[in-house]
Amino acid sequence: MDSSGKERWRIEGYLPKNEFRAQLELGLARISFMGKQWADAEQRYAQVIERYPETAAAPEAVYWNGISQYKRTNDHTVLGGVAEELGAKYPESVWAQKAIVWAH
Repeated sequence: MDSSGKERWRIEGYLPKNEFRAQLELGLARISFMGKQWADAEQRYAQVIERYPETAAAPEAVYWNGISQYKRTNDHTVLGGVAEELGAKYPESVWAQKAIVWAH
């Protein structure tokens, strides 16, 4: 929940501790994103990518990190890099599929 008590992220069921921690950190990034704190969101998503690259949360963090960077800079060219990174590192993820529209 964010500081106003609004739910911003939900985790259902059991996850191993590394996956659980990555999901918790995605939730913190989502709070920043929804608060339009683009730089903070970008930093938090980057931390998920760095700390938990082998988790299911990592490709989602790559996607939202790119969106955060785009929102912060208004530079749409960053989105092509997001599609490339997801295609290279996480080609089977749904996040790579979502980003395909940005591929060059």
